[in-house]
Amino acid sequence: MMLINSTFPVIIRLGDAQLTLHAVTEVLSFFVAYRYYVYLKRRSGDAISSENRLWIILGATIGALLGSRLVGGMENFPALLNSTHPLTYLYLNKTILGGFLGGIWGVELVKLAIGEKRKSGDLFVYPILLGLIIGRIGCFSMGVHEETYGLPTSSFLGMDLGDGLMRHPVSLYEIVFLLLLWMGLKQCEKRLDLSEGALFKLLMIAYFCFRFLLDFIKPHYTWPIGLSTIQMVSLVGLLYYLPDMIKPRRLIKTAYA
Repeated sequence: MMLINSTFPVIIRLGDAQLTLHAVTEVLSFFVAYRYYVYLKRRSGDAISSENRLWIILGATIGALLGSRLVGGMENFPALLNSTHPLTYLYLNKTILGGFLGGIWGVELVKLAIGEKRKSGDLFVYPILLGLIIGRIGCFSMGVHEETYGLPTSSFLGMDLGDGLMRHPVSLYEIVFLLLLWMGLKQCEKRLDLSEGALFKLLMIAYFCFRFLLDFIKPHYTWPIGLSTIQMVSLVGLLYYLPDMIKPRRLIKTAYA
């Protein structure tokens, strides 16, 4: 494997084939994240039965697939309306934020159907973070050739992502945020006796807040209320977790001095 250019998008050569780095990291992120999940499950065990866990994963997968496409297609609503093949447009556009929200609701519906009462998200927290970090490396490698770049800026953080303008490298911002969040969640685990499911809730609350703020420095279609689709979805996600945000002690069983 060899990199054949250092501009955007980054292309790699595999024998006679040429692929974008993003295509490789997109597959790699799912594979590595899943293997990490299997490792954590073996190390710490799982209070949920294997059969119910499989149903939960299926619910999360289907929900994430539908949510990511629906929200991705709604990011540029005029383009969706003007598309000659709306279903194809929805399929080709996706966003991780919609995947999270759809996955959450898919899991809750499955758990309701199978009668599973226990919280199921904590085992997925660090695999999700790892997968996101790998995926965002691929997004950064696309520069302005994928809609994961920022607005032009005069800040010292600005980078030329392939169109000659100095832009916010929002994918790099997200990687830094995810690494800091990983360390923060580890500290929460060490210092606090978290209730079941609290770790996943903290991940989602933090990520919804981050994506709401990040979209202020990204180009996007703005709805009449002054917000982007991503920002509105972020608010829906935060509304879902509002009870835990209002009463954060619900997330903690015991606080250590």
